Amino acid sequence: MTTPMTTTALYDIPGPRTRQRHRLYGLASTVAILALLGWIIYLLFSTGQFTAAKWTPFTYKGIQELLLTGLGNTLRAFGIAAVLSLVLGAVLATGQLSEHRLVRWVSTVLVEFFRAMPVLVMIFFIYVALKVDPLPALVAGLTLYNGSVLAEVFRTGVHSVDRGQREAAYALGMRKTQVMTHVLVPQAVRAMLPAIISQLVVALKDTSLGYLITYEEFLHAGKLIASNLDYGLPFIPVVMIISPIYIGMCMLLSWLANWVSKRQRRNPKVEAAEVAAPEPGTLLPGAHQPPKE
Repeated sequence: MTTPMTTTALYDIPGPRTRQRHRLYGLASTVAILALLGWIIYLLFSTGQFTAAKWTPFTYKGIQELLLTGLGNTLRAFGIAAVLSLVLGAVLATGQLSEHRLVRWVSTVLVEFFRAMPVLVMIFFIYVALKVDPLPALVAGLTLYNGSVLAEVFRTGVHSVDRGQREAAYALGMRKTQVMTHVLVPQAVRAMLPAIISQLVVALKDTSLGYLITYEEFLHAGKLIASNLDYGLPFIPVVMIISPIYIGMCMLLSWLANWVSKRQRRNPKVEAAEVAAPEPGTLLPGAHQPPKE
């Protein structure tokens, strides 16, 4: 027995011809993508990118240790910058939400300035003008930029909470700090989490700018290998090794965000509590109990 097709105001179920046309579009797109991949692989083979000479370096222990050291330095810079960015973002967002006009004005100016300033310019300024070591210079540049962006994320997330929540909390006699920490921020975290993770992914990718100031991070290690004349300048093999690792780390951050979000939904503090069925309350003075039937 077949059920009749129904339509809605937002979506019309496609008919047989439309479904057939969509299948043709999908097949054509798949063929085009496969053809593009085949063409890229053909170019790689024709230019000798898969020759043993270009892949030999990765079998040496010294090259492997160089890559692992670079990866460790990348994660080190990212970890420090991520924590400091979250802290700076929270401080600047608190300043923007302050009731004091001067504090709010100064915080807004700092956020707008560091958001507009290119990351590379800040890193070079701190490294060259202030004569700071490569790691602190890289971390400082990443912190100032990503912290200012996260400040806007935090401020927007707090403002996204329904105004009635704030008013109800104040009506209960809660102070502003209590309203922020116990009412607004916990509800805003869910809305802010995707944007926070996206910005942390940006910070992770921007750690590659460290090689411009001689910080020995992952991309710097790959550049040393790719510029080696003894192995025929294995630039493409280095890219094929480093790129999946960067992509994997970014995907790991996204997975972590999904895991945290699911854990929050299972948290008994944020789950809906079961409410018992209403029962007759205590009678007011002067009221009479209705007679039982």
